[in-house]
Amino acid sequence: MLHPAEHRALRELHATARQLESHWAKLARRLDDDLLAEGADEAHELLVELRSRVGEEHDLHGQPAAQAVGARLAGARGVSDLLLERNQAFRTALLDLQHVTTLLGYLAALARTRGDTALATWETGWETRLRAFEERGRAAAVALGADPDAAIAPADESRVGRAGARLGVAFGTLGEAIDHSPIGRMARRRST
Repeated sequence: MLHPAEHRALRELHATARQLESHWAKLARRLDDDLLAEGADEAHELLVELRSRVGEEHDLHGQPAAQAVGARLAGARGVSDLLLERNQAFRTALLDLQHVTTLLGYLAALARTRGDTALATWETGWETRLRAFEERGRAAAVALGADPDAAIAPADESRVGRAGARLGVAFGTLGEAIDHSPIGRMARRRST
């Protein structure tokens, strides 16, 4: 029998893996990026295995509630991508993957504590598989720095995406102006 902590974490895994799948698929199309498309496919495969392995064995299902939450979170991330530069959207997307890999490690520890080595082995296998993918993603994010002009291009080339990126630049410029103003200097002095 699953511990309540494990039950909640498995439902969270349904939601976060669904978010990863949906967000990365959308961003892969926006950025025309094969790594993101591959990551979306990996998340889909994780969800399929999760449904069959955990859903049937422990009568724990991620539908409709947990996966609906994941879809909503991915939708929010997709909208926020409209305000970001390519590098920012890509790096932010890596947080989705990092959340899932950390959660899988946590779940494996919970399963081992409960004595379920089969489930712990499955979760550790997925954590290892996705962690290798996460390392590839980090390397790709760092490589974006080799072409600074492309890195700061809008994450979405649509009219809305270009306007959103300009808005993001305007907020950044405003923040820099405030930081360099007498008010900003005074605030820094007070915080030290």
